[in-house]
Amino acid sequence: MGSDIDVLVVGAGPAGLLLAGDLAEAGLRCTVVERREGESKLTRAFAVHARTMEQLDARGLADELLLTGIRNPVLQFLRIDLSRLPSRYPYVLVTPQYNTERLLLSRAQAHGVNIMRGHEMTGVQQDETGVDVVVRAPDGAEQSLRADFVVGADGRNSCVRRSLGLPFPGRSAVRSMMLADVRLADPPTKPPTVGAIGDAFAIVVPFGDSWFRVMAWNRRHPMSDDAPVGLEEIREVARRALGSDFSMHEPRWLSRFHSDERQSPRYRVGRVFLVGDAAHVHSPAGGMGLNTSLQDSANLSWKLTAVQRGRAPDSLLDSYENERHPVGRRVLRMSGALLRGVLTTPRALCGVRDFSARTVLKTPWVARRLAGAISGLDISYASAADAHPLAGKRAPDVPLSDGRRLYEALRARRFVLVIPNDSPHLSSLISEWSDEVEIVSARGPTKKSVLVRPDAYIAWAVSDESPERRIDATRHALADWCGAQPTTPGSRTSIV
Repeated sequence: MGSDIDVLVVGAGPAGLLLAGDLAEAGLRCTVVERREGESKLTRAFAVHARTMEQLDARGLADELLLTGIRNPVLQFLRIDLSRLPSRYPYVLVTPQYNTERLLLSRAQAHGVNIMRGHEMTGVQQDETGVDVVVRAPDGAEQSLRADFVVGADGRNSCVRRSLGLPFPGRSAVRSMMLADVRLADPPTKPPTVGAIGDAFAIVVPFGDSWFRVMAWNRRHPMSDDAPVGLEEIREVARRALGSDFSMHEPRWLSRFHSDERQSPRYRVGRVFLVGDAAHVHSPAGGMGLNTSLQDSANLSWKLTAVQRGRAPDSLLDSYENERHPVGRRVLRMSGALLRGVLTTPRALCGVRDFSARTVLKTPWVARRLAGAISGLDISYASAADAHPLAGKRAPDVPLSDGRRLYEALRARRFVLVIPNDSPHLSSLISEWSDEVEIVSARGPTKKSVLVRPDAYIAWAVSDESPERRIDATRHALADWCGAQPTTPGSRTSIV
């Protein structure tokens, strides 16, 4: 049975839209099924960290998103200094999730992604050659779509995950968290503003458009998620936790939710994958949820492209779960520990907690480690025992001899091979891979050749080799990662 869709994505949130845009830009036929009929103007997430900004930069989107938010070099929730991060983006960008979503939507549509709004997925069945997905239209009519692969990006209550029979083990980290989007007659002078006193927690974050997000938790008065929220309730908690309610008024959104810590045991079942909240949910501490979700999609998109184009075997897709599941587990544990440290400290010990945290963060290596972990810059993937020490690590945005940066070169969504600027002969000796790899020279002295994956992680590196050995090693690496050279037209295969 043939398919008219290469990849069907369920869910038009940020993770689904980034993935769909990547696939369509690479020439794959991509359809997105979204049960919402219109765009969401509400949001829970508002923090975009450095590593996510780098991923957006590699797609030519970072500068536009920067215009929508506020750059904060200190993560106020934990008082962590981000200004020394080794990145073009040494801060957290505070911007409502819908700004990120709109940017990714525009890109996906520009590349021809078919978005079926108002359609709800009701079932998934797969066989050796494809996946059949049943969707229900707004008028209740059902139809079956067939795709080569399906990706569930449909959130914490994922229908795709349930259709696969996968559990979602975990627990509720905190109940009865309140959210509100409000205006402030007397806004804080140094936002974001955070306060926790043991039985009350509140944070006030500016969106930069005269609206503020308020998150509040009241240990004294826990309520169910469906209980109505009144603005006066949030004001009272803010006054206890922050010393002021900043004259909140004109709420456009009030909601109550509980924060879960959950993770699916598998991210891949045959031809079906999970990304984002469908695969893992975390506490809001540190603002890592949205960022982890987008980086899931960045990891999966180039692998689906390579397999669908016949440049890599199906086994490459197993590396998505192998690489991203440990990251999700680490974020879940870290964000949960941060949240419990803030919310469960008795009021009498809050001063001790704050003093201890400030003391620990004065230790430079501790501050660097926390900043790297929360920003996502220190994420690395396991590599072979005999691999170069750089393999699996994030690629820094190095300057190139042609005046560009590495992340500008990555916008072509291909591998990039960075070679020493004194090795121009190497380009001609490996020119057979020019369709799959862009070969560039580093600016400045270096003895390393580095192969960078489309998701801006280092696939392979070599250094301190003789020219002959470097050429041989480079050709083997390109064959491993980008496909062995064909002996006859159309016979290219990969041995990744």
